[in-house]
Amino acid sequence: MMLAIRDLHVRFGQAHILQGVSLSVGATPVAIVGRNGMGKTTLCQAVMGLVRASEGEISLDGASLAGQPPFRIARRGIALVPQGRRTFPSLTVDEHLRLVATRGARWTIDRVYATFPRLAERRRNGGTELSGGEQQMLAISRALLMNPKLVIMDEPSEGLAPVIVDHLIEVLRGLAADGMGLLLVEQNLRVATQVAEEVAIMVTGRIATTMPAAQLAEDTELQRRYLGVAAGGH
Repeated sequence: MMLAIRDLHVRFGQAHILQGVSLSVGATPVAIVGRNGMGKTTLCQAVMGLVRASEGEISLDGASLAGQPPFRIARRGIALVPQGRRTFPSLTVDEHLRLVATRGARWTIDRVYATFPRLAERRRNGGTELSGGEQQMLAISRALLMNPKLVIMDEPSEGLAPVIVDHLIEVLRGLAADGMGLLLVEQNLRVATQVAEEVAIMVTGRIATTMPAAQLAEDTELQRRYLGVAAGGH
């Protein structure tokens, strides 16, 4: 077990957003799916220390992350690819990558460019000159250059063309095969079930059920009940 979340509660004023969430991520990818407003992004932010939990425990490799600021959690080995990409408009692709690159690490800028050739072609372009897919590649690359134990990705396929989504699935599978932990938050059921081995369904701030990804991919009744989607769709 790499990441362990136990009975986690997050409140914003009177709003009880996360209501006793428990989840574990080990050597195999885990996906969280659910409709909008269920608390998925809040969970990502709580793990990274961006929002404070009122109750519960989060640990990485058995060591508590409680009360740690985001930069210390990142140094412990967790990287976040946030929803919305959040690239800097004034920096080029290459400058984004050099901000976080570390000499002698497994993930280098050259490896990033080999994984995402389009970024190599656009290395001199600024953040606002990139397409949505290119910005997502850049956000993922920035996280990988931190050489984390675990990457949390919040809606990585949002707004991407189908051909780019296919490439994203291949990349994420490769990361998992390379031994990197993955916690994937997705509304695209195809991405979630083709990358993860286990899927947790979040409903109104709780994990309603956890099941093998293949089971959810095949069970249209479960998809309609919890997600309101048909197989392969958002």
